[in-house]
Amino acid sequence: MKNNQILLLMFLLFTFTVFSQDIKKDKNQGNFRYITVKSHYGSYFYSGEGLANTGILDNGYGGIDVKLGWQPSSEDHWASMYGYPSYGFGAYVGFLGNSQIFGNPNALFGFINFPISNSTKKNIFSIEPAVGLTYNLNPFNPENNPLNDAIGSKVAVYFSLDFGWNYAISREMDFAYGLDFTHFSNGRTFVPNYGLNMIGINLGLKYNYNRNQRKLNDGIYGTNVLQARFNRPSAKPKVKLNESVISIYLAGGTVQKEGDEGTDNRHGTFSGVIEYQYLLNSMSGFTAGVNVFYDNSLFEKYPNPSDRYLIGAHIGYDLMFWKLALKFQAGTYFNGSKGKSPLFLRPALQYNISKRFFVQVGLKTNGGADWVEYGIGFKPFKW
Repeated sequence: MKNNQILLLMFLLFTFTVFSQDIKKDKNQGNFRYITVKSHYGSYFYSGEGLANTGILDNGYGGIDVKLGWQPSSEDHWASMYGYPSYGFGAYVGFLGNSQIFGNPNALFGFINFPISNSTKKNIFSIEPAVGLTYNLNPFNPENNPLNDAIGSKVAVYFSLDFGWNYAISREMDFAYGLDFTHFSNGRTFVPNYGLNMIGINLGLKYNYNRNQRKLNDGIYGTNVLQARFNRPSAKPKVKLNESVISIYLAGGTVQKEGDEGTDNRHGTFSGVIEYQYLLNSMSGFTAGVNVFYDNSLFEKYPNPSDRYLIGAHIGYDLMFWKLALKFQAGTYFNGSKGKSPLFLRPALQYNISKRFFVQVGLKTNGGADWVEYGIGFKPFKW
């Protein structure tokens, strides 16, 4: 009898252990996805002259976007150190009030969503930047569209920053709402280029689903159900680096100047940077560097090519994830601003090809857009 009791106890312990392992294994099991549909409403923030006092911008704008998102769930994924952000791609359709002036803008974009609130809350706050291309615009034309000094090209960069909330209303469905900023610009690749800046609210629905559900049960009346949404654990500790890096970056681009409206005239630009970067951890880095700029569109004011150089310096912050880094920099000039704003900003997206080489695309500003940079860099020293 005693032996039977021992065997029974061992069997119960074994069963409990296996059951516990299955529960642990089943936690966040599957591939988590979501679809979000949002409507956008708001007003313009406009700095040009052609559309001012015309009434064209008075009624604001509208828009709709649809996004498909992936939610990483593995503890070994890079997202585990950043609070498990999700990412994906989407499409945007804008209704800007007057298609004869602006066209019918559409956009394709990629996004990344950083959750901020604790995962146990029913209402989750997140910050979501998105970058892509806007097309189907009706650009400035001196004869057919002279008022549109906001956009000088049929294609522009799409940028959006959403401060949003998702309120869980059922197992799969969220009510999505938030505040957002949207920007269309071509970076002075074509002029005029005051850009379209839109600030407003968004409302919509988010549908969460588990892609592995169809593998578990194909029937519409099945009772075997996987969890539909990711149960976000705490972020893994950031890897402390305390490293220093020296990088060299060379970039180029082309712009138009005032007076080139409606023409194919182009002028070359150059950006060269020597930068010191201090990597605090695997997510954050701080930078300082020296900048050399060349703007050939200054040829009328400065006939001597050597006078078209601008020498400056910057400080900045890098937000790093996966092989990417979002760079935010502010700087000023040493040898005069050549008629530009004395302060410049340089937001950029960097992709690290390897530990030594990277490519980068960014925007140098001059109050508004000054030029778009496309370049390659090298990191010769690290300690």
